[in-house]
Amino acid sequence: MAYKKKYALMALLGVCVASGAAWWWQNKPVSTSNASPSTGTPGSNGPSGSAPGPVSGPPKAPAVEVAKVETQTLVDETQAVGSLRSRQSVMLRPEVAGRVKEIFFNDGQRVRKGQVLVQFDDQLQQAQVSQARAELSIAQANHKRNQELVGQNFISKRSLDESGAALEVASAKLALADATLQRLKVLAPFSGVTGLKQISVGDYLKDGADMVNIEDMDAVLLDFRLPERFQAKIRAGQTAQLTLDALPGRPFTAVVQAVDPLIEANGRSVGVRGCIDNRQQSLRPGMFARVNAVFGSRQNALVIPEEAIIPQGGRTFVVKVVAGEKADTWVSQRVAVKLGLRQPGKVEVLEGLAADERVVTAGHQRLQKDGTVVRLVDLSQPAGGKPAAGGGAPMASAPSPSASAPPATASAAPAQTTPPAMLASGPGAAALGKPAQAGSRNVAALSGPNPCLRGADAAR
Repeated sequence: MAYKKKYALMALLGVCVASGAAWWWQNKPVSTSNASPSTGTPGSNGPSGSAPGPVSGPPKAPAVEVAKVETQTLVDETQAVGSLRSRQSVMLRPEVAGRVKEIFFNDGQRVRKGQVLVQFDDQLQQAQVSQARAELSIAQANHKRNQELVGQNFISKRSLDESGAALEVASAKLALADATLQRLKVLAPFSGVTGLKQISVGDYLKDGADMVNIEDMDAVLLDFRLPERFQAKIRAGQTAQLTLDALPGRPFTAVVQAVDPLIEANGRSVGVRGCIDNRQQSLRPGMFARVNAVFGSRQNALVIPEEAIIPQGGRTFVVKVVAGEKADTWVSQRVAVKLGLRQPGKVEVLEGLAADERVVTAGHQRLQKDGTVVRLVDLSQPAGGKPAAGGGAPMASAPSPSASAPPATASAAPAQTTPPAMLASGPGAAALGKPAQAGSRNVAALSGPNPCLRGADAAR
């Protein structure tokens, strides 16, 4: 009997211990990290702390990528294609028919203005000039004799008038014969380089037959077309940077000389003509050119990554982050902006933002309304640094301008130091400074005024 009581007492003690352990397990203290911020009593879900239950922390702030609003120089430009042509070009053709007697030039030779290039057979015309000169001499003598006879009243005044008319006719015949003789000499109308001659000594040519072309290449013209929307931006004095497939790696600069007042109805484009200093003869007419027309530049323009733009309903918005009401917190704010020029990966902001403000570049879908607390992730920090992320804590260090600013492009580099209208001595000047190539003119010939300049500019 005593044996049974002993086992019953042990069983009762075990039940009491298990019940106590179960009660302690259900009512054990909650760790500080899981405690509710609304009460100081551990394990309570409300102010009363009467009903214990599972406890969870506050919702985590969404992380967004941000970038600073930067300032840089923007160049307003557009691309086009064009072709080169000589400043002056002509195909020489005879005005009268005749046989070629002598040729005074070689293929590809530089000639000067007024130089005799081709001489036709002029034997017949020389005889006609001699005949006209003899007739003029007789007419002059007859007219002089009649003047003396009229003074002595030996002949009538009518005879004097007739001799005077005959004198004028003889003088006109001599002038006509002399002009015909001069037409048998073909002169260079301007200084330039001859092409490939298409005639030989002894050829009989009719008037208007092609003989040889002359090209003035001291300055070459660049002809290209732009869409009509640029007709208000392009004007004389601006610059156009160009590259040529035939001369890779050698940029040139053309100065806009004129804009065609007529817009082509078929393509709705406007013609533009520029001029390039080519005294080294490195460019040739007919070359294909890729043109980058520069309209102007703006200093200290505000630019942001194009990923920050949110188009909606015909308007454009960005989400910027501003300091929140609590310390060390950032909240989102939706702002309407007005955009300007666009460059690869960048877009100019004309209105709505200020320099050094931060805009969201990724994570817009997590921001449903203004005032949302966000965590900032700045990808522009140098490698090895930890991006600022946490419960609204500010970034550890602001990104340096050298880390976030994009490298200047090749086309914008000259515009940062010199206004566009003064870029005539930009990239093209480097090409002009190289030694003359074989077959080109002597380097001393490069001295003198720029052949692209006219009037007062050329005089200076």
